[in-house]
Parts: sequence; C-alpha cells; structure tokens
Amino acid sequence: MTVAEPVRTRRRAFWGDARFLLGILLIVASVAGVWFVVAAARQTAPAYVAAHTIVPGQVIAADDLRHVDVALGHLGGVYLSPDAWEEGRVATRTIEAGELVPADAVGAAESARTTNVVVQSAVDVPASVDEGSAVELWAAPLVEPGEYDAPRILVADATVVSVTRDDTLIGGGAAALELVIPRADVAATLAALADDSALSIVPTLGGGA
Repeated sequence: MTVAEPVRTRRRAFWGDARFLLGILLIVASVAGVWFVVAAARQTAPAYVAAHTIVPGQVIAADDLRHVDVALGHLGGVYLSPDAWEEGRVATRTIEAGELVPADAVGAAESARTTNVVVQSAVDVPASVDEGSAVELWAAPLVEPGEYDAPRILVADATVVSVTRDDTLIGGGAAALELVIPRADVAATLAALADDSALSIVPTLGGGA
C-alpha cells in the first residue's frame, strides 16, 4: 500500500502578516508623534518681558520692555506680543522685573483707576518695602498737638513706586514714599495729609518686591 505524502502548505511571507504591518504602522506613528512634539517645543513666538518692575497706572514706554522669543505653545495669546502693542498703554497691575508681560496686565490709559500720591511715614519703613511692594496705608488722626487717635486703615491696596529713606540722625529713619492708590481713596488720603494725621506703611502679606 502506498502511503500518500503530506501536502505541504506554502508559508506566507512574514511581510504579508497583518501583525507585522500593524507593528510597522505603530513604529511610524510613534516616531512621527515624537517628531511633532519636539518640533512644537522648538517653535517660538515673540513676546515682552518687563525690563524692571512696572507699577499699576504707569504708562509703559518702549524701554520698559524687552523683546524675547519664547516657546508659548497654546498660551500664545495670554502674553503681550509686538503685534498687540500700542503706545500709551498703562499697567493695570504690578509687573515684576523679568516677568513675561500678560496681555491682561496692560490697558488703555483712560481705563486706569489709580493715581499717585507721596506720603511721609511717621514710623520706620521695613527694609523689605521697595519698588513694586504691595502695602497698606494706615492713618492715626491728630486729636491735639502730640496726641493721636487710634490708627485705622486708610488705603488697603497701595503699591510702592519709590522709597526715599532718611537714615540721618535728624531724619530718624523716616521715609517718603510715592504710592499708587485707587482713585476712590484719593479724597480720604488728601484729607489725612491736610489734617496732619500720622501715616504709616505696613507691608501686606507676601507684598515684598
């Protein structure tokens, strides 16, 4: 009796295997994804950083800003760009030196709700208080010569523009400060200056520059 030889099936080429093709596609997709991420990270956009501390209400000039190219990704519209820059704009909040300038921290001059005043502090001003510091202005009304009423908060959200300290023996550590204050507090502040109230500067929590 003749034994029939087994039928040999042709082996399919490995490149015809669906799993092989799927693996190739996954590798290509992975490489393309990495390339896209790296390319996106390398893409930069022009923006501005503050050349020094800019205080609320300050008119921003060209020399107050430095042009930089940064990778912002989807945050591109959050920060001020050269395309959106206009002369005569003012800061609506404190912008720290070296900080990327947020678009919402700059507004039209007519939208400003602050003004500047100069006050003389009746007590020593902490060394931490400097340009850009957030402070409170307290006032103790004069009752009679040499006697003052209890102090109260006159301005709760002032920003320091500059501090001039008098460290001489005669000056006794007094300081004159230029402050940015809300327009709503101007009348009360001028009244306190006129009636010789004792004014004091108190840093707010975390308000040091």
